[in-house]
Amino acid sequence: MRRHRAAERALAAVLLLLSAACGSRLPERDFEQGPSPTAATAPIRIGIITSVTSPVGGSAFTGTRDGAQAYFRKADAEGGIAGRPVTVLTCDDGGSPLGNTECVHQLLDEKKVFALVATTALDYAGAPLVSRAAVPDIGGQPIGPAYDTYPHLYGIYGSQAPRTGTPGWHGELYGGTEVYRYFRLTQGARTAAVVSYNQASSAAYARLIAQGLRKEGYEVVPEQVDFALPNFRAVAADLRDQHADLVFDALDTHGNARLCEAMDAVGATVTAKVTNVQNWTDSVPQDYKKSPRCRNALWVTGSSRNYDDTTDPQVRAFRAALRGKPLSQWQLEGWAAAMWFTDAARSCAAHLTRACVEGYVGRPQPYTARGLLLPVVYENLPQPPATRRTCLSVARWKDGAGWVTQSAPMTSNCFTVPQLPYRP
Repeated sequence: MRRHRAAERALAAVLLLLSAACGSRLPERDFEQGPSPTAATAPIRIGIITSVTSPVGGSAFTGTRDGAQAYFRKADAEGGIAGRPVTVLTCDDGGSPLGNTECVHQLLDEKKVFALVATTALDYAGAPLVSRAAVPDIGGQPIGPAYDTYPHLYGIYGSQAPRTGTPGWHGELYGGTEVYRYFRLTQGARTAAVVSYNQASSAAYARLIAQGLRKEGYEVVPEQVDFALPNFRAVAADLRDQHADLVFDALDTHGNARLCEAMDAVGATVTAKVTNVQNWTDSVPQDYKKSPRCRNALWVTGSSRNYDDTTDPQVRAFRAALRGKPLSQWQLEGWAAAMWFTDAARSCAAHLTRACVEGYVGRPQPYTARGLLLPVVYENLPQPPATRRTCLSVARWKDGAGWVTQSAPMTSNCFTVPQLPYRP
């Protein structure tokens, strides 16, 4: 039931290019915890790698880190994990391959962390080192293909791929068309515009979206703007004249804001301006302050419960722990990642080992973080599935109300859709 968000995992690489115009194996015995008093009270060291100072902006990737840290603080306040405190060690990789590898070396070899949790790396170059060291990496954001490539890595959305060192199946990953199916069936959408820059990664991302839209029977209106001198007003006028129902994009946040301003200026109205989980934040009023009509047409889809859904007790616990801080969906998913690790570690009781933790995380039973996630499971299918039943969490922005859940419960908002190949 995991939603395999093919287009979204390409987004970070797009944003990087737009904004820019070896470890040793640590033996399992080092982390086996026997009955000795020292082991029973020693802190559990957790590492979090985040591209804090990446070229795409200082706050773009910090949400998962903040959510995970908040959960571990709460766990400590409630007695720790099996009576042991948690020590969280963070590392900023700067959004670069070299920086990421250095973070892996620092956390694994020098700090000797037991596991990584909620990794959010723009370029996870150190993933092979983590895998070779057999260090469990739990609940990371699959920005690139690492979580569909290497064993011992468990992304927050699960995987069906063999994970033998090659992405997906023979270098191909697969994604479903459930987002496009949702808007076609629930909103009656028939025409979708896809806006990109005249830049290779942006254009490739747009083609990926268009492929899925056409598979679902949409008429696709491709729109491209010059990266250096974008004429968003001309694009907005064409969207209006083409009577587009939906707008998808391969733009950065600044480009999205300017597109929305142009749409409001020319009177272009759409059923939905669809964005992704990375932009599922409470900064919408600031990011789109000059375009109230477009702002209130923003929709978002994902694989986790809406962080603004305060009817849910787990969401309320998350929000209470983050009180006073800006909120985002990635924070909630970081919180869920820390919960996943904690549940796995507690299942081991006094005999905490990496193998035990991985036995819990990689088990056949789906994990939902007490309903915060759509069921997550790790499988090992020899061949990619032709179709898959996948589910969606959907929300819409409304001024004064924030992100309003559009499909509840998310576990029943499901579609059996084709799986389309793409190369990462």
